[in-house]
Amino acid sequence: MADLNRFIQAQAQYYNQALDELRTGHKRSHWMWFIFPQLKGLGHSHAATYYGINNLEEAQAFLRHPILGQRYLELCQVLADLSETDIHIIFGSPDDMKLKSSLTLFKRASEHKNPLFQVLLDKYFQGAEDQRTLQLLSHS
Repeated sequence: MADLNRFIQAQAQYYNQALDELRTGHKRSHWMWFIFPQLKGLGHSHAATYYGINNLEEAQAFLRHPILGQRYLELCQVLADLSETDIHIIFGSPDDMKLKSSLTLFKRASEHKNPLFQVLLDKYFQGAEDQRTLQLLSHS
């Protein structure tokens, strides 16, 4: 079973702040790695490595987790409800691309069963998934 405690511990301090920032449409602080995690191997910083999702199975466990999965979907719904359609305005760079990677990973982890991930990819990324994430998934 995946050890997701690193996410629970980090989110304990930052989740409400992340939620408030996204509701206003402007990310201002540093929480991307553990709120919208991406596949390990995409980033090379300590935080990207520490909070990187190891594989599809760990991403599935994250989505099934009663706290982490619910929070991830709640934040995705906040993004879906925003009137702003320019993700760079909301997240800035490179966090806009980290979101694309995260959405791609969790779309695949959900086995395409949750349309919210594709809704966000359509709204903010012209429907395109992150190709580097797909490449890493195909080799895992």
